[in-house]
Amino acid sequence: MSSLDPVLMSRILTGLTLFVHIVLATIGVGIPIMLALAEWRGIRTGDDHYTLLARRWARGYVITVAVGVVTGTAIGLQLSLLWPTFMRVAGKAIALPLFMETFAFFVEAIFLGIYLYTWDRFKNKSTHLLLLIPVAIGSSASAFFITSMNAFMNQPQGFELVDGVFTNVNPFVAMFNPATPTKVSHVLASAFTTSAGVLASIAAFSLLKGSTHVYFKKALKLTVVSAFVFAVATVAIGDFSGKFLAKYQPEKLAAAEWHFETMTRAPLIYGGILDENHEVKYALKIPYALSILAGNNPATKVIGLNEFPEDERPPLSVHYYFDLKVTIGALLVLIPLLYLFRRKLPGKKPYPKWLLLSIVALGPLAMSAIWLGWFLAEIGRQPWIVRGYMKVADAATTSTSVGWMLLLFIVLYLVLSVSAIRVLSQLFRNKSAEEEIRALGLEIEGEDRA
Repeated sequence: MSSLDPVLMSRILTGLTLFVHIVLATIGVGIPIMLALAEWRGIRTGDDHYTLLARRWARGYVITVAVGVVTGTAIGLQLSLLWPTFMRVAGKAIALPLFMETFAFFVEAIFLGIYLYTWDRFKNKSTHLLLLIPVAIGSSASAFFITSMNAFMNQPQGFELVDGVFTNVNPFVAMFNPATPTKVSHVLASAFTTSAGVLASIAAFSLLKGSTHVYFKKALKLTVVSAFVFAVATVAIGDFSGKFLAKYQPEKLAAAEWHFETMTRAPLIYGGILDENHEVKYALKIPYALSILAGNNPATKVIGLNEFPEDERPPLSVHYYFDLKVTIGALLVLIPLLYLFRRKLPGKKPYPKWLLLSIVALGPLAMSAIWLGWFLAEIGRQPWIVRGYMKVADAATTSTSVGWMLLLFIVLYLVLSVSAIRVLSQLFRNKSAEEEIRALGLEIEGEDRA
C-alpha cells in the first residue's frame, strides 16, 4: 500500500464516503417534507391511511438518520486527515458553515425525537404536525450549509490571499458566493424528488406483489404526484444551473458539452464519441441549444474549452455524466406524468403493470441522478479543489497510509449498508402495513379514488 499515490487514494476514499453519505443525506433532507405532506393530508381529510403512511415512513427515516450520522462524521474526519493543506489554508473560510451544519443537525435530531414519541399525545392533531417544521428546517439548513461550503470551493470569495494563506476572511461573504443560490436550490429540489421517488417505488412494488388495499394506492398517488412536482422544479433549477456555469465556470460547461471553440449559435451535443483530434462522432447535435441554455438566446456566445490552459481543463468524461443526468431528469418527469394519465393508457386499468414497473424504477433513477450530479460537480471542478487558488494535488496528504484507511472504510461502509438494509427490512416485515391497517380498523376500503 505504501507505493500507492496518496492523492489518488485520498480522492477515492473521499469519493467513496460521499457516494455512501449522499444517499442518506438526500433521504434525510427529503423525507421530512413527505412526512409533513402525508400527515397534513390525513388531518385535512380525516383519513387515517395517510397518518399511517407518516407513522411508517418516520420509523424508516430515523434508521437512515442514525446511519447518516456515522458517514457524516467520517466526512469531517477525512477533511482533516486527507486534505490537511486545504483545511489549513481555507479552513477559516469554511468554518462557519461547518459549525452551523452541526447546530442545524442538533435541531433536527431533537425535534425528530419529540415527533416520534408524541403520536396521539395532543388533542389537536395539528400540534404534532407542527413538530415537523423544525425537523424540515433543520435538515434543509444542514443541506444549505454543507452545499454553501461546496459552492465556495467552486466560486471562492470573501478573503485575501497573502503568501499562500487566506487572510481577512469574511465567512458570510464566502458562504453567500455566486454558486450558492443555484447549488442549494438544486440540491434541495433533487432531494425532495428523490425521496418522493423512493417512496413511490416502495408503493408500486407493493402493488406489483399483489397488495390491493387502498392504503397502497393512496401512498402511490401522494408520492408520484409529489415526485412530478419536485422533478419539474428540479429541471427548471437545472436550467438556471446551466446559465450559472456559462457565466462563472465556462470551462465546466464546455467540458460537459465537448464545446471547444468559442462561438454563438452553439449546438448542444448529446452522446457521441470523441476522437484524439477532438472531433465528435455519432452524436446528436441540437442546433443553437447550448447558446439557448447559456443565455436564452441563440446569439449567446459560449466560451470554448480551447480558451483554457490544458492543465486547467476538466476531464472530458464529464460529458457522459451530464448526458445521463439530463436523460434521467427527463424520465423523472415523464414517468409520473404517465401515471397522471394512466386511465387513458394501454394495459390493465387503472394500474398497468408496465407503468408500475416504471414507477418502481423512479427511486433508483432519482438516486442515480444524484450521484451523477455530484460526479459532474466534483470531477468537473478538477484540477482545482478551490477553483483558481488551490489544486487537488497540492491539498492532499502525503501520508502513505491512505490505502489502509481506504480498506478499513470500505469494510465500515459495507457493514453499515448491510445492517441498515436488514434493520429496515425486518422493521417493516415484522409488522406489515396490512397488520397495522387491521389494528387501526381501516380494513374497509371504501370507494377507490386513488
